[in-house]
Amino acid sequence: MLLPKKVQHRKWHKGRRRQKGIATRTNSLDFGEYGLKAETHGWVTSRQIEAARRVLTRYVRRGGKVWIRIFPDKPVTKKGNETPMGGGKGAPDHYVAVVKPGTVLFEMVGVTRDSAKEAMEMAGYKFGVKTRFIDKNVLVI
Repeated sequence: MLLPKKVQHRKWHKGRRRQKGIATRTNSLDFGEYGLKAETHGWVTSRQIEAARRVLTRYVRRGGKVWIRIFPDKPVTKKGNETPMGGGKGAPDHYVAVVKPGTVLFEMVGVTRDSAKEAMEMAGYKFGVKTRFIDKNVLVI
């Protein structure tokens, strides 16, 4: 699973689950020919990223290459079961990546379009955000 080696602050504020705006940085295919793009806001956990990566590498076999374009760097805390009110904030439980609409989650190259589309759709089921398959050669408006 992906997680940061070191963070500046162990516990973060939660922030807004429903972010504003669209992605401006990771919104285009930079490495591969095919990609998986987020269409809604949300948090993607490191477990979800790992599950999607396994699906993609199973489809690629040795023929292609996969890039992960997101990284879970936001810690999410959780308090223990049956803990009384008060007592401060819980310990970091897992890490998430904050995803905005238009963010490219994965990229792939070296496979046919049909197998890439099937693999990306299977990987898209692993996330809590809606996703769409994109192709570098096809112009989408």
